[in-house]
Amino acid sequence: MTSAELCIIIAIAVYLLGMLFIGFFYCKRNTSAGDFYLGGRKLGPVVVALSTEASDMSSWLLMGVPGLAYFFGIANAAWTVIGLALGTYLNWLIVAKRLRRYSAQLGAITIPDFFALRYRDKSGLIEGIAAVIIIIFFVPYTASGFAACGKLFTNIFNVEYLPAMIISAAVIVAYCAAGGFTAASVTSLIQSIVMTAALIVILVFGIHTAGGWSAVVENARALPGYLDLSHSTDVVSKQVSSYGFLSVVSTLAWGLGYFGMPHILNHFMAIEDGEKLKVSRRIGTVWVVISMAVAIIVGIVGYAMSNAGAIAPFNSASEAEAILVRISALLSKSGIVPAVLAGLVLAGILSSTMSTADAQLLASASGISHNILRGVFHIQLTNRQEMRIARITVFAVAVLGAVLAVNPESSVFGIVSFAWAGFGAAFGALMLFSLFWKRTNKYGALAGMLSGGISVFLWKYLVRPLGGSWDIYELLPAFIISSLFIVVVSLATAKPDEEITEEFKRI
Repeated sequence: MTSAELCIIIAIAVYLLGMLFIGFFYCKRNTSAGDFYLGGRKLGPVVVALSTEASDMSSWLLMGVPGLAYFFGIANAAWTVIGLALGTYLNWLIVAKRLRRYSAQLGAITIPDFFALRYRDKSGLIEGIAAVIIIIFFVPYTASGFAACGKLFTNIFNVEYLPAMIISAAVIVAYCAAGGFTAASVTSLIQSIVMTAALIVILVFGIHTAGGWSAVVENARALPGYLDLSHSTDVVSKQVSSYGFLSVVSTLAWGLGYFGMPHILNHFMAIEDGEKLKVSRRIGTVWVVISMAVAIIVGIVGYAMSNAGAIAPFNSASEAEAILVRISALLSKSGIVPAVLAGLVLAGILSSTMSTADAQLLASASGISHNILRGVFHIQLTNRQEMRIARITVFAVAVLGAVLAVNPESSVFGIVSFAWAGFGAAFGALMLFSLFWKRTNKYGALAGMLSGGISVFLWKYLVRPLGGSWDIYELLPAFIISSLFIVVVSLATAKPDEEITEEFKRI
């Protein structure tokens, strides 16, 4: 083992042990389901801001975005980032405060809870269907995170993918099951800092290695359409394709997903004081915009490094997702201090994955133990029993995610985009109508969830393959379909009870 590899191992080991320490530190502070799933609504504005955005970005930020920019130029990545930035800001601006106030008044600690209590649905249908949707889409989403960890260690140490992926998943499960939402949020706060440091280190080193900023720009300009927002360029075939209006609208639609992301919305519900969400909004939005912009630049810098012969070129978009890993390997060969910095970068990639996977595991576990067992089947559980079942379900969901992550060839970007569409379509429109339209009733809510979730599958696998004008990101049409079903079904059925309407007005 070389000294560089030893430094990287030490840096990553220290990081992982730190995450485990935090998890077990908060273990005894969870005395109820509300503590385990929502941190007792005691989080401060800075923790909420950075933990929310860290859990949002996932490995997509440090692997998906740079890989996309490297292989196709800035069009796809840039329009996606613009859509996400707008979605992030609007979610903080129009959803966060209302959801915090409404959920607290209702006593809701999960998103299925909120929908069921908002519409006084005692049948368990809304809560049960919402919980099933969370499980359906979060399991592959979590699997993409485990896969990212496995790819990371395989690329660094040339170890077998499967054991590397399983060990990574085990660490996430350990601190998540032990410390619950508070531990996940505090670790996500730290992880956002590590992710930021990783991007800065790679950016500075990459520009220097490529021959300076002017060399980076010259390499990008030499490839037709690479820096053009209206064209996409394949760096291998050098083929330039149009990135037209439909593609732009389709990509901007990523922003709609924010309104339905349970692991993001849960953070809004967890802040100690809803009035402090303005501070969280400013911090979170600035962090997201800067981080995503830097991630795109890293992809462009990586292309220049390949042209300069510093790193080997990538042959596919999936391979290009390992660009930070390859640059880190080069950095580690420059001495002890650079090797430690390389370890920091690799820990940053782990951070981006773990900060999302832990939030997703908790949301999935709450869907099973709190919403299905307690809410749908009305199984009476003590706080201790519910927390024990919650920890078991965290483990069970992680095992299922690990099974789906067995294939190392799966694309992080592809998996995340589908799960993102699922949540945005099933919950996004309904969340907005729940917070802004008093006429929405439980029948419209059910119709909106089901039509949105089903439409994602139908559009993805039946309509989109037709190509041409039908080749639109499934989130956009599914979101529109969900909205139409909510409005039409709500108006076609009885008005909500006066109690629900008055509660809506008051809150």
